[in-house]
Amino acid sequence: MTEWSTAQTDARRTLMQWVFGARATEVVSVATRMDLADTIGDGEADVTELARGYEVPPEQLNRLLRALASLGLCTEPRPGTFALTEAGSLLRKGHPASLHDFAGFHTAPVSLAPWSRLESNIRTGRTAFDEHFGMPIYEYLGNEPELSAVFNTAMSQETHRTAATLTEHYDFGRFTTVTDIGGGDGTLLASILKGRPGLSGVVFDTAEGAGQAAGTIKAAGLEKRCTVATGNFLEAVPAGADLYMIKSVIHNWDDDRAATILRNCRTAMSAGSRLLIVDVVLPETVIPDSSELNPYLKDLQMMVLVGGKERTRADFEKLCTRAGLTLTDIVTLPSHVGLSLIEAVPS
Repeated sequence: MTEWSTAQTDARRTLMQWVFGARATEVVSVATRMDLADTIGDGEADVTELARGYEVPPEQLNRLLRALASLGLCTEPRPGTFALTEAGSLLRKGHPASLHDFAGFHTAPVSLAPWSRLESNIRTGRTAFDEHFGMPIYEYLGNEPELSAVFNTAMSQETHRTAATLTEHYDFGRFTTVTDIGGGDGTLLASILKGRPGLSGVVFDTAEGAGQAAGTIKAAGLEKRCTVATGNFLEAVPAGADLYMIKSVIHNWDDDRAATILRNCRTAMSAGSRLLIVDVVLPETVIPDSSELNPYLKDLQMMVLVGGKERTRADFEKLCTRAGLTLTDIVTLPSHVGLSLIEAVPS
């Protein structure tokens, strides 16, 4: 019988982690849909009582919870008794750093089913989501208001992580007006405006995308310094800002349409304006990455869901040049954010 070397054992472990990765995703998906984290709550929960509340067989629920425990999302201090870990608590809706809807959207069939067409996407160049559902993702979400609301909340939950660090790595004090292109529910801009009384802003997005922005602005007490404008950034963006900011938008689009968006920003900018692109910047050559924010898997996700892509510095420089902009600086945000700040000025 052949003995496995340490290197072979490690190699097998690495492969098996990804072979069985989809199974772990489905475990998290079911737990999220069942709101198990909220049901377990702060203390310990007995599986028999949990099963009674859900009207499911205790044995089956116990097996699900033990799988969650193996993934580090809960613990089993005694047989049949479970408690959330810090990671598992992030699936609670009321947690300050909740990722409930983020996990719910990214583990739902709307996100995962198109991956079954990944090979077709690679061979043909046709977006897998469009092939699977017969329409682009944003059109699909427009027909599913409940799912669209989950998507918007998921994007907001992701944005909170960026907002907490963005102001530490970029000097917004140089500006008096900032327009957030594709600003969604206003979470990012509201975070920037807080504590900066000399700065005013505009959230710009489609009517559907910015549907919750007014509420976010009001909740932050920023009605006098922040407004909402609606439109299509593929056609034009509002003029008059010192700073234009565009987070996690450019990677949604192919090069031609990405260049169009940036060109529209350039048209709206004055000679002294700045453009701040907040997005993933891939290294020029691949660095193995098993982190939570693996940029290469994210790149494939953009291809599969929306026909977009992640880009290198050289890619961004080419896009900026096409749009009449000059890339001046790139600042890498902390690794847990997984994004960079790309500053550009009119050429």
